[in-house]
Amino acid sequence: MDMNFLRKLPVPKTVKEQYPVGEKVARLKEERDREIRDIFEGKSDKLLLIIGPCSADNEDAVLDYMGRLRKAADKVSDKLFIIPRIYTNKPRTLGTGYKGMLHQPDPSRHEDMLQGILAIRRMHQRTAEETGFTCADEMLYPENHRYLSDLLSYVAVGARSVEDQQHRLTASGLGIPAGMKNPTEGDLSVMMNSITAAQSSHMFIYRGWEVKTPGNPLAHAILRGYVDYYGKNHPNYHYEDLELLYQNYQERQLKNPGVIVDVNHSNSGKKYLEQIRISKDVLNSCRLSNDIKGLVKGIMIESYIEDGSQKIGEGVYGKSITDPCLGWEKSERLIYELAEMW
Repeated sequence: MDMNFLRKLPVPKTVKEQYPVGEKVARLKEERDREIRDIFEGKSDKLLLIIGPCSADNEDAVLDYMGRLRKAADKVSDKLFIIPRIYTNKPRTLGTGYKGMLHQPDPSRHEDMLQGILAIRRMHQRTAEETGFTCADEMLYPENHRYLSDLLSYVAVGARSVEDQQHRLTASGLGIPAGMKNPTEGDLSVMMNSITAAQSSHMFIYRGWEVKTPGNPLAHAILRGYVDYYGKNHPNYHYEDLELLYQNYQERQLKNPGVIVDVNHSNSGKKYLEQIRISKDVLNSCRLSNDIKGLVKGIMIESYIEDGSQKIGEGVYGKSITDPCLGWEKSERLIYELAEMW
């Protein structure tokens, strides 16, 4: 085997014992998980807003952003339930570039997976303790989920991972909502197959253990647009797309039909300002159809302190070093507008 084994990393149990979640945060997560579950089960008519940086790259900037988001969330709590994005590992199509804080706690320095594990746990923990948010992260590496399993309230399975068996089976045992994105080429049947698998019980190998899962009734769809054979972006957030997804759910007879609409990525063609228009378009579709309103559980927005993106080393505080994000002023205004529309 042509691998250089550098060091044995601590198992999640050890890390959790060294950096335990207190009773206050444990109770907070339980309460937030219950409210999120009620939304997916149709017991609450609030709209989920999963919002935050494309990739969390700086703890101070992320906590600054979360403090601002907390104030806005309190003002719209009767209409919206906000789950902040703290995405700590970044999928890379070519395998190059910044892979997230899990790999590089400091983007300007070399990779350090041990320090990365500790850094992402500390950041999620501080967010919960200081702002009262339990957050969302992408499950890029299924075996790493347990480092944060006592802190997360939402998990997304990305467009490049949704066909992977280990992601699907792991999602079946998370106990929190797992959003399965449509694949990059847009085939809805792949996404629906993934949801079906995640809602089913399985026995498999996980972190060296034989495990059995009950199935996750909160596994659901995320529409993020797609790229065709010629590399052109196509959206799938329109009324007709949502109607088609509703029909897919009816045919499959899956539990808790639901969708989160990701308004960036191929839905916006990575034109981050389009997220404002697309978010409102989705809510307008909900006004036109009770079926679609019942299906749409939330919207996912990439947002940070400053508009756009920058290269590593440019040093603009609170500006994305991966995909362009909507700046805070525009994000705050959009949050209030969405609350009024819902």
